[in-house]
Amino acid sequence: MDNCIFCKIVAKQIPANVVYEDDDVLAFKDINPAAPVHLLVIPKVHVATLSDVTDEHTAVLGKMLALAPKLAAEQGVGVTTDAQGQRSGGFKTLINSGPNGGQEVYHLHLHMYGGERPWRGLGT
Repeated sequence: MDNCIFCKIVAKQIPANVVYEDDDVLAFKDINPAAPVHLLVIPKVHVATLSDVTDEHTAVLGKMLALAPKLAAEQGVGVTTDAQGQRSGGFKTLINSGPNGGQEVYHLHLHMYGGERPWRGLGT
């Protein structure tokens, strides 16, 4: 897509603070973070919204979701369990879809938020 900012990031036409990249997905820090850790995970192929996903996108969606806890751990916000079995830490994932879903950039993307709360504008 000629005017898609995320496609331009994938094509290296616009710089981004990349934290992960492989043949299928790219993850980078959000330039206007709503939490201490705020990453965006995108497929390299352009898909406008989650509503536009087809069966051919199943693998890349799975990869995006499976990557979130790995990135959270690398960023220091993963879920941990102590010797007594108590969990701490954690992160939130979010995919906005369409105008009423709060989507601003029409290239499918998963937000991964973490760190000390409160976070800006994310509710509970």
